[in-house]
Amino acid sequence: MNKKILQLVEKGVMLPLMEEFYTIQGEGFHKGTAAYFVRIGGCDVGCHWCDVKESWNANLHPPTETAKIVENAKKYSDTIVVTGGEPLTWDMTELTKQLKAENLQIHIETSGAYKLTGTWDWICLSPKKMKLPTQEIYNKANELKVIIYNNDDFRFAEEQAAKVNDNCILYLQPEWSKSDKVIPEIVDYVMKHPKWKVSLQTHKYLNIP
Repeated sequence: MNKKILQLVEKGVMLPLMEEFYTIQGEGFHKGTAAYFVRIGGCDVGCHWCDVKESWNANLHPPTETAKIVENAKKYSDTIVVTGGEPLTWDMTELTKQLKAENLQIHIETSGAYKLTGTWDWICLSPKKMKLPTQEIYNKANELKVIIYNNDDFRFAEEQAAKVNDNCILYLQPEWSKSDKVIPEIVDYVMKHPKWKVSLQTHKYLNIP
């Protein structure tokens, strides 16, 4: 992208938009809720099991005017979910300002690895071992969603749970490709540690985006 566009992206006036779609939230506290998803390109966290690796390279996704994103989003739903990639790679202040001006509920799904920008009604923190969250987002997260791929992830989940605020809801979610193996382990763990809840990727069972 040229220098002028890059400056607009850095200010959040434009954002590298990978895709946007209206669907049902499949995960976490708001599962089952109709929501408009805005997927922002760009992520260097590098989860090997990521199911949207095509989002990682921001240069593959066209810089799109934030105002246009908002104009599209408000046509479909009162609930907007901003995801990625890692949306906090970019300054979310302008996007959330414009969405709030339309009286929309705004959720974010983030690893928390970058500075928290923007104003959010719901923060879903999904931390990754490779690049840990900032302290600020631990303090403000509404839900903690830890992906379980192997047994060591239970240890990591407890480390992360010790850092979030007291009102944060705790979820363990199976990594999809390992779900047959890890779901029984998660069920057993939650029954022994009932502060946790099980989160499933219900949209995959429903065969929707």
